Amino acid sequence: MLEMRPDCERCGADLPAELSGAFICSFECTFCADCSDALDDRCPNCGGELVDRPTRAKAKLEKFPASAVRKFKG
Repeated sequence: MLEMRPDCERCGADLPAELSGAFICSFECTFCADCSDALDDRCPNCGGELVDRPTRAKAKLEKFPASAVRKFKG
């Protein structure tokens, strides 16, 4: 199951699990659409491709909550 990280690792933008607009690599490094574009859809951590992260239905978030651990280092 995906962690569904709550923020962009590059700019800190909030990325709610139930909304589109997040991009991830195969290690689940997570970036917003603007940062993914600026990175040319390549993860700066591993070099992997950044792809659209699926959303998680609100009805499933209670039983399967998204991660609350923020990765933005500021």
